[in-house]
Amino acid sequence: MTGNLQLLDVLLTLLHLAIIGFNLFGWIWAPLRKAHFISILLTAASWLLLGYWYGLGYCPITDWQWRIKEQLGERGLPASFIKYFADKVSGENLDASLVDTLTTVFFAIAAALSVYVNFFRKRRG
Repeated sequence: MTGNLQLLDVLLTLLHLAIIGFNLFGWIWAPLRKAHFISILLTAASWLLLGYWYGLGYCPITDWQWRIKEQLGERGLPASFIKYFADKVSGENLDASLVDTLTTVFFAIAAALSVYVNFFRKRRG
């Protein structure tokens, strides 16, 4: 049972990292731009609309992963996966408000770039 939970935890970490990477850089490659815009909209909807009921910045994937981590014995988990992962990678206890601010800034930049490349950039051809 623990092995299954550990595997699910790893898979959710990989899913988180894939979504974060796609949200940051998916606008670059033209064939993925529409999918990127949809991903940005879904992320914003989760953070803001679901966040209205569950707390600003809510992510259902984080919610599921934290339930698994708690079953595996982890306690004191931060509100965000990005804070958790940044702490693990850096070996530090980074300031949560700084991580949240940087997350918001980079997300806003990626969202603006997605809007630009999807709706304002002149098509070549």
